[in-house]
Amino acid sequence: MIVAEYIADFLVKKKITHIFELSGGMITYLLDEIYKTQKIDIITMHHEQGASFAADGYARVKRIPGIALATSGPGATNLLTAMGSCYYDSVPAIFITGQVNTHELKGNRNIRQLGFQETDIVSMASPITKYCVQITHADEIEVELNKAFEIAMQSRQGPVLIDIPMNIQRSEIILKNFVSQKTKEPTEFKQLQELLNEIEKSSRPLILSGRGVVATDAAEVLKKVSEKFNIPVVSTLLGLGSMGYHHPNFAGFIGSYGNRWANISLGTCDLLIVVGARLDIRQTGADVEGFSKDKKIFHIDIEPAEINNRVKNSIPIVGDVKEFLLALNKVTATISKDDIWKKNIQKLKRTWSDLDELKDCVGINPNVMMHKVSQHSKQAGSFLADVGSHQMWAAQSLEIDEDQFFITSGGMGAMGFALPASIGACLASGKPSVCICGDGGFQLNIQELQTIVRNKLPIKIVVMNNNSLGMIRQFQDSYFDGRHQSTVWGYSAPDFEKIAVAYGIKAITIKDESNMDYALEAMWANTNEPFLMQVMIDNKTNVYPKIAFGKPITEMEPLSLPNAIEST
Repeated sequence: MIVAEYIADFLVKKKITHIFELSGGMITYLLDEIYKTQKIDIITMHHEQGASFAADGYARVKRIPGIALATSGPGATNLLTAMGSCYYDSVPAIFITGQVNTHELKGNRNIRQLGFQETDIVSMASPITKYCVQITHADEIEVELNKAFEIAMQSRQGPVLIDIPMNIQRSEIILKNFVSQKTKEPTEFKQLQELLNEIEKSSRPLILSGRGVVATDAAEVLKKVSEKFNIPVVSTLLGLGSMGYHHPNFAGFIGSYGNRWANISLGTCDLLIVVGARLDIRQTGADVEGFSKDKKIFHIDIEPAEINNRVKNSIPIVGDVKEFLLALNKVTATISKDDIWKKNIQKLKRTWSDLDELKDCVGINPNVMMHKVSQHSKQAGSFLADVGSHQMWAAQSLEIDEDQFFITSGGMGAMGFALPASIGACLASGKPSVCICGDGGFQLNIQELQTIVRNKLPIKIVVMNNNSLGMIRQFQDSYFDGRHQSTVWGYSAPDFEKIAVAYGIKAITIKDESNMDYALEAMWANTNEPFLMQVMIDNKTNVYPKIAFGKPITEMEPLSLPNAIEST
């Protein structure tokens, strides 16, 4: 057996159904052996970044490592953005890069390059992966590949890179029947009784659900805990979908662009149970002292360094989020909070409806549009949002059911993510994906429309076209006296309906709210076909509410103004 054959066989045994790649000379042996198995679908993309984002989307839905392959040099470096996205968002992935033959590696020579397209991808990727290795001998592959899968999935999940020279790919190996020596001891959560005491004492308890709940497939047990103690749940951007939108205990999306009622609830609660969220600046705002004031915070996370990092004086509970929630759910307790706090939150939601934040906007109200999209998309397995204004409108207003995923690039915030990631998500679930993009981000990986057509994928694409880079344009209005360089000035977008038709995808454009239902019915007229809907948004439509930077999370624009400059 040669190394490439072993890798192909290994992926089959790990129940990998799809891999994503763009062919190149240094991965031809790998592709050939994977093809010969006839058990894994090879999805050829049109850019390595597209392949790696597709692997990200696949992993988030399948909850096993996504696999992306690329050749050496530019192929390998084109994977780096998605590696970073997987690293920051705790997504398990295995990136396999081909490398020049070992005799073409420069080694310790004081030169820049020896072999054609030779590139030290291991050094480049090390800061944004959990583990990086270059295979130097064929017999290393068995241990390293098994180790890669273990590392990607264990503890806080993330990406791994394996770089394999071409001559090693075709080298014979002798298998040693690798057996993992790692065992996992169950965690004892000693703070459970203290938490129960605080739940009993509190009058305004709140659970904050983050990416950790989604990554560990803990949504069902989160719901049971919320129902058991009658505690409302708010969600971070990456935690959306961990509780169904229509569940009576779901209290909204929080953060920089969170629902106003959810941020007020977060700011005024007296007990906060943070489950699998980092409490970064987009979740808390800049005023961390105000965030933690007058409340007890229990912070549950698999990574100790994330606790008491920005928000101090939290009670740390280190461990697997799902294990913690299971332990909490097993506790014999008669505590069940009354409905007064929950009813207050519901009243806040009626007072500060997301539909009213942009009620005076010209033309289509994006928040109304998002509600409509989700109401027509019950057949979708996942909603994927790119990065920009539309991402926040989607997070504020999509009605995500319990059996649907919400997927976006959080920590990296990579424009161009959603279209290729929707390919991976669609293939992983076997259900249609709804891909929501802005005109700016959509153009970054627009070439993957051909991948959708070639593979006959039922991906429904909604392009929110405001002919600008809207989130940065809003930032320029706030801090640069409305000078719109590179967001409106010097920027343009094509007619995406015509582009879709050129690729062979049915498409429609809407310019006012009266056509919403008609267009969405057309989008879903054939569940199994791709479709593109271009939604024209007024150029000056902002994203509100938005935390007034430097002020407490309860104070949001446009009703309150920032007192410091921010990141976007």
